[in-house]
Amino acid sequence: MQGTVEDVDVPSASDVLRRCRELVRPALVDAVGRLHPWTGEMAAYSLGWSDTAGTPEPGGSEGKGVRQALALLGAEAVGADAACAVPGAVAVELVHTFSLLHDDVMDADALRRRRPAVWKAYGTGPAVLAGDALLARAVTGLAETPGHHVAAAVRRLCGALNDLVAGQAEDLRFEHRPWDGPGAVGPEEYRSMAEGKTGALLGCALALGAVLGGAPEPTVAALDRAGRHLGLAFQAVDDILGIWGDPATTGKPVHADLHRGKKTHPVLAALAGGSRAARELGTLLASARPTDAAAAERVASLVEEAGGRAATRGEARRHLDAARDALRATPLTRTAARELDVLFAGLADRVM
Repeated sequence: MQGTVEDVDVPSASDVLRRCRELVRPALVDAVGRLHPWTGEMAAYSLGWSDTAGTPEPGGSEGKGVRQALALLGAEAVGADAACAVPGAVAVELVHTFSLLHDDVMDADALRRRRPAVWKAYGTGPAVLAGDALLARAVTGLAETPGHHVAAAVRRLCGALNDLVAGQAEDLRFEHRPWDGPGAVGPEEYRSMAEGKTGALLGCALALGAVLGGAPEPTVAALDRAGRHLGLAFQAVDDILGIWGDPATTGKPVHADLHRGKKTHPVLAALAGGSRAARELGTLLASARPTDAAAAERVASLVEEAGGRAATRGEARRHLDAARDALRATPLTRTAARELDVLFAGLADRVM
């Protein structure tokens, strides 16, 4: 990595994300427009472009566009023009949207970005179908891209998809495992799940840009590794927000993860502490899932008292440092390297 963030004026993380969204948006609109009109309508709704009547919503939230930004920066980081990575950026954004549609169905989350999730707005079956359409379009669009590196890019995307599905499968299975004892979820199992569920697609996004930019395999692998560490940091932050996040920011009800009984890093770290608060927490969780507001508030308080929140902040920082170290150890163009560094810090720093 050449230079440092302090060398020249560097755009903020939000500026980087905005620039990349503007570059990708025309191709993303075209990809959604190639879907069946009904699934396309649901896709446009899920992306924040329109309401359920298909009326454009200029103020709708389409998300930050992290994965598409990583794809473009991955290409720029290896000296290629960002335009070569736009098909990869569209593919990872469509895969991410597909995963959110299906995830909301599996988790029975009624809200997404402060409005009804697709399955609540259109029905469960239609939401699953829209997710399937997005996945098919993502792979098809990338496979149809001209160029010498497309086959490698498709293999990279399919590998990430397999990891994502495996991570989601483990996340669902964790909900049915005990909080303590021989069947309890261990820290390494949790990290493996989080890397698959969140890290794989972030790593894939960075790597896809490098692949489409013609980078050698060691550089591609290093960027994939950096993205996976970023994903682990990102998941740790999301776990904090899932318990203590402001619904106005997260778009989901307060204590959403606690009400579902999800095995998240703050709770697992708190239980491992062995303190009085940890023992009380274990007793509460073993007796019943916290279904009412008062019970969830008590669990959240015990998790914090037992050190779960602080431990998860530490987890996020460690993986953010590992991600940035992977970038610094790789020969990348100066401007893109700086922007990646700023973006990494901005994404993981939301609750630090």
